[in-house]
Amino acid sequence: MPSPLAILGFGHFGRTLADLAAAADLPWLACDPHPETHAQIPINHRTADATDLTTRARTLVLCIPVPATDAALTQLRPHLTPDHLVLDVGSVKLWPARVMAKHLAADIPWCATHPLFGPVSLSRNERPLRVVVCPNDLHPSAAARARALYESLGCQVTELDADTHDRHMAETHAMAFFIARAMLDLDSGNTTPAARDLLTPSFRAMAQTVDTVRGDAGHLFDLIQQGNPHAAEARRAFINALTKIDQSLLNPPDDPATAP
Repeated sequence: MPSPLAILGFGHFGRTLADLAAAADLPWLACDPHPETHAQIPINHRTADATDLTTRARTLVLCIPVPATDAALTQLRPHLTPDHLVLDVGSVKLWPARVMAKHLAADIPWCATHPLFGPVSLSRNERPLRVVVCPNDLHPSAAARARALYESLGCQVTELDADTHDRHMAETHAMAFFIARAMLDLDSGNTTPAARDLLTPSFRAMAQTVDTVRGDAGHLFDLIQQGNPHAAEARRAFINALTKIDQSLLNPPDDPATAP
């Protein structure tokens, strides 16, 4: 039997990862720092605590909020060995990569990863399940081990360096959440039942993104906007583009045919 997958954190994504492991017949163990959440882990998969988790498994996936990574690794570091592999699953990569490099350095294999799916997309049976793996020079073989794990769970893996990942996510993931958050705040398309019946196909496609944001954990919006060093620049470019379009509509040319 293969070594169990260790899942630290049994929130939205921790449960999703456990479901994928179960579907792939991969044994898994989990614990959660919050007692009420820890109690929800099936008893035959529950460890006593994080130390017990690292003792009983060698591949550890940190399914915890990125801001909690530093404290978690401070606690776990004395119990980790060179036989372990530590992965994170955060939606930003430069931040957790720095934290793992600080605590684990060249001593404990680690790799920053970002599964591009969650419980909402999984419930819609969206496929393929894509994962970004960010290799690091301290542990060249860790990316290959991370790839093998995710592929065993039925995922497609792309390798990017952490900065390229964050730049791309600033222009896509963060932007989609930024727009959807505004639509949520405006309650777009949800004013009355009659109005909802009149949604156009183009808006229905946007509404699906809004539903995804509504269903994700609240901390995720702040993380991908404030934890990604490239997100602010992407937001400014988007707002500038909207302003330019708005100004062109407020001040149309006399002859529409001459419009650029």
